[in-house]
Amino acid sequence: MSQTDYATFDTKTSGDRTVMHVLYAMHTLAWASMYTLAVIAVIVNYIRRSDEHDALYAAHHGYMIRTFWWAVSWAVLSLPLYLLLVLPGVVAHAIVGLWYLYRCIRGWIRFNDGRLPQ
Repeated sequence: MSQTDYATFDTKTSGDRTVMHVLYAMHTLAWASMYTLAVIAVIVNYIRRSDEHDALYAAHHGYMIRTFWWAVSWAVLSLPLYLLLVLPGVVAHAIVGLWYLYRCIRGWIRFNDGRLPQ
């Protein structure tokens, strides 16, 4: 078993914290850009997570990625509801959108408090 040299890990800067806040803001405001901001943010999440050594930051990147993919999955699975009538599809997508917004805001608050997302 190899030992980890913790002295080689980079310390977090205020810029790293700012990037996380910008990513959470992009996910939270994604509805205003027809979710283009969310796609850009999740790509940055994947890039930043691969080089992340801080457990808190890695957990929040993973949280945003999981939230994005679960929302996409539920949105796609609810598409057949539009075949019944328009209203069930609209309601289903509104629920998915509200859930996505809730997860983004909840994660952002927990990150701001220095806590892990749950």
